[in-house]
Amino acid sequence: MSEKKDVYSTAKKQMRISERILAEIPGFRGYKEKELRRESDKLIRNHLSLKLAQARANFKTIFQKMSDNRQLDFFAEMDRISAKFDRVTERVNHASYGYSGFFDVVKVQEEALDRMADFDNQLVDQVNSIVTEVDAWKGEVSKQKFDNAKDRVQNLTDSLETFDETLDNREEVVMGVS
Repeated sequence: MSEKKDVYSTAKKQMRISERILAEIPGFRGYKEKELRRESDKLIRNHLSLKLAQARANFKTIFQKMSDNRQLDFFAEMDRISAKFDRVTERVNHASYGYSGFFDVVKVQEEALDRMADFDNQLVDQVNSIVTEVDAWKGEVSKQKFDNAKDRVQNLTDSLETFDETLDNREEVVMGVS
């Protein structure tokens, strides 16, 4: 939870003196606060995307080593995991970051942006779990240990499914529906 809030706090502290002066003007302050929250959200999503891409690269290494060692039992499942990695990474990259234009029907309020920040912290925890799972599996495969492959495939599939479902709920959280 602290990763997301730290990004917002850091962004707020790094405002230029001119921005701080303008932030005291009624109306501009709320605008600037929203922009800082949106930028913080974008930074955290970029971070998530990078971590997922690194996990996927490690997963490809696992896939290759298992292939080299003729461990062919789980190739169909591993291919689906690879596709799931691609899909969730792209969903994170293209997720809404809380913008609502002046004439948009649905206005995203500061409270919704705060809810989105809290929600994104759950995503950080889930991505960290995925990274840990892939790293542990990569360590096993590099030592030629393949006996846990079935469990690793299932755990990673479950983790990616849970992450994907959490992404499904993100927009509802932003709009205050959930």
